[in-house]
Amino acid sequence: MATDYDSPRKTDDDLGEDSLQELQARRTDKSAGIIDEDLDAGEVAELPGADLSNEELSFKVVPKQADEFTCTRCFLVHHRSQLAKEKNGEPICTECA
Repeated sequence: MATDYDSPRKTDDDLGEDSLQELQARRTDKSAGIIDEDLDAGEVAELPGADLSNEELSFKVVPKQADEFTCTRCFLVHHRSQLAKEKNGEPICTECA
């Protein structure tokens, strides 16, 4: 953006008034509050900092199966096909190896 150095400079009071006018203009601008997102059916757009204190998570916890192991480095449960090696009898997954 080009700056005209010959134009009169604004004082601090003028800057405060312009800011207030700009804020009021943005407040009345209808398109400023529209979120342009593609949402699938049933999805809800959450804004950052939204209060989620009344939300509950419900999911079923399945115990570790016989064909799974817990990596001793990342502590994630993986299928036996992800076993890279065992060091001192401790399983390590392919991602950590």
